[in-house]
Amino acid sequence: MIRFAASFAVALGLGTAVQAQTWDMPTPYGDTTFHTVNIRDFAEDVSKATDGKLEIKVHSAGSLFPHSEIKNAVRSGQVPIGEFFLSTLSNEDLAFGVDSQPFLATSYDQAEKLWEAQKPVITKLLDKQGLMPLFSVPWPAQGLYTNGEIKSVDDLAGLRFRAYNPALEEFAALAKAAPVQVEAVDIPQAFSTGQLQAMITSPSTGANSKAWDFVDTYTKIDAWLPKNIVVVNKRAFDRLSEDEQKAVMDAAATAQTRGWEMSKKEAAEKTAEMKDNGMAIVDPSPELEQGLKKIGDEMLANWKEKASPDALEVLQAYQGN
Repeated sequence: MIRFAASFAVALGLGTAVQAQTWDMPTPYGDTTFHTVNIRDFAEDVSKATDGKLEIKVHSAGSLFPHSEIKNAVRSGQVPIGEFFLSTLSNEDLAFGVDSQPFLATSYDQAEKLWEAQKPVITKLLDKQGLMPLFSVPWPAQGLYTNGEIKSVDDLAGLRFRAYNPALEEFAALAKAAPVQVEAVDIPQAFSTGQLQAMITSPSTGANSKAWDFVDTYTKIDAWLPKNIVVVNKRAFDRLSEDEQKAVMDAAATAQTRGWEMSKKEAAEKTAEMKDNGMAIVDPSPELEQGLKKIGDEMLANWKEKASPDALEVLQAYQGN
């Protein structure tokens, strides 16, 4: 009888161990990127809160799935959770890309207000695909990189301008610049060979690509603050116990708050790094600001003509209309 009881206790212990599970989580960016650092902290928070019953194994830098495939991998259930750049879904609905609309939200406060308007609509759209957003964190605001200060939009005319998405191609065209498709990893070579003469990107990309080696001026135009998003497969989430679900949601809320603060810190540190390496850090002139606003207004008008009712709902909620 004692032997049976002991065997039964061992079996119970094994049963508890079997209940523990590991979620594979693909992310597109490297381990030193603050987004990835934040996600690893999120995974650790989940593990601690569940006493190891739910472990999240982070596969960074596109090592499990390429960036372009992460969302569909989560949707199809190949993995239960993943991170991607939110506006990559703009081809599905422009509601996903409102945060990448130039000069619409140009500060962290505005970006937070925009996310509050965006989140309910995005939640609804993702729900139709069996997905649920957990948290979203912005990149630092996008600035202008050039040789010499750009004092007006007219100074951009004719410059070979990096355009990595349709919005930037449209911006370049309206500024009478020449759009050139260049991946982030190829930025230094493109500038050194004359393929590029100007670009808009974050202080993170600027410092990571050692922009001081090929340009001398960074203008803080704060064009937009695009976001990454972490989503979970709803079926996988629903299979968790109530305590585990709460642990995931609590950790997600913490990660969102922490991630926004990390982004702000990143913006300050990377801008300082560029300055320390000899770049001039300048504020835009009133003339440049006025010209950029005019371009932004024109682009927003064009965007409205193509936007879905859901996308327009986001914009109206943000603008308070």
